Amino acid sequence: MLLKMVAPCIFGLESLVADELKQLEALNVTAENGRVFFEGGQEILARANINLRCAERVLINMGSFRADSFDLLFEGVKALPWERFIGKTDTFPVKGFSLGSKLTSIPDCQSIVKKAVVERLKGAYGISWFQETGPVYQIQFSIMKDTAMLMIDTSGEGLHKRGYRPKSAAAPIKETLAAAMVKLARVRDRAQLYDPMLGSGTILIEGAMQGLGIAPGLKRGFAAERFAWLPQNVFTRERQRALSQINRSCEFKAWGADIDPFMLELAKANADKAGIADKLVLQQADIKDFCLQTERAIVITNPPYGERLLDIKAAEEIYRQMGKLFVSGRGRSYFVISPHEEFERLFGRPADKRRKLYNGMIKCQLFMYFR
Repeated sequence: MLLKMVAPCIFGLESLVADELKQLEALNVTAENGRVFFEGGQEILARANINLRCAERVLINMGSFRADSFDLLFEGVKALPWERFIGKTDTFPVKGFSLGSKLTSIPDCQSIVKKAVVERLKGAYGISWFQETGPVYQIQFSIMKDTAMLMIDTSGEGLHKRGYRPKSAAAPIKETLAAAMVKLARVRDRAQLYDPMLGSGTILIEGAMQGLGIAPGLKRGFAAERFAWLPQNVFTRERQRALSQINRSCEFKAWGADIDPFMLELAKANADKAGIADKLVLQQADIKDFCLQTERAIVITNPPYGERLLDIKAAEEIYRQMGKLFVSGRGRSYFVISPHEEFERLFGRPADKRRKLYNGMIKCQLFMYFR
């Protein structure tokens, strides 16, 4: 069964997700703003969920059509082959969004999509009422510039949920963004990685997982594992494939520090849950005491941004300190994410390269120093 799929991602990460999918042997990979389209069999659906580091979800792409009226939306949805995936007793809630389109009421769109799917399934199964007691097939829609796209979520919780961080813990950086920064820094199995303001440890943990070849989804489940049409052994085989690619004997090592003892303990607990605690050396320290322990090093960090006036001034002082402490040298590179428009001036030198990224809703730049 060849499936058409789409992987939504943070704006700015499309090319990274596309590269990941190509490495996973997905077919017809094409990137657009905030999403990457691809095709593959059932094994690619499972492989993408287990292995993608920078994508937010894996969705089955049911189809697209023009929808500048509720009638067109209803007919377009009804024309799609929902019975190919959704069974008689399955649950199929609807959610979505609309941007730059005539159909602006999300509740109305949800209602229309739901009615259209029900009408399609009524005809397919010859029944008039659906119990919706079975596995959840979360239907998603996007309506952008009057073009509707309908999808079925196969991931369940977002792919940034790796399983090593407490669900209730707020964090300044998402796992998928941290993984992208690690990829852009070209962290490999022999890397010596540093984060002098590690917070909950996300950057170092994602770095270690990439360095050791640990798939991010190995310790979690996915919505598609409960889909009746998908053989149970598909995810089992793909997990075994992912496990076979782990290299715990590699030379990867990471050092991290934070001034807050609570965050340090949280980072240690998260690293232990991720199964990479033996690759990390963590200590309580201020940024002003930062010192590299190796000649070759990759430094990746997410310093505080500052939201109030006093916080902004404190953040700017940290940027100045980093500029003095992050000394250029052969085999050393530095990657700092910040929304501050004057970061390079405060840091003391222009970046060798910059990349626009979004940390949540905050527009940032990843400043890269490697020369």
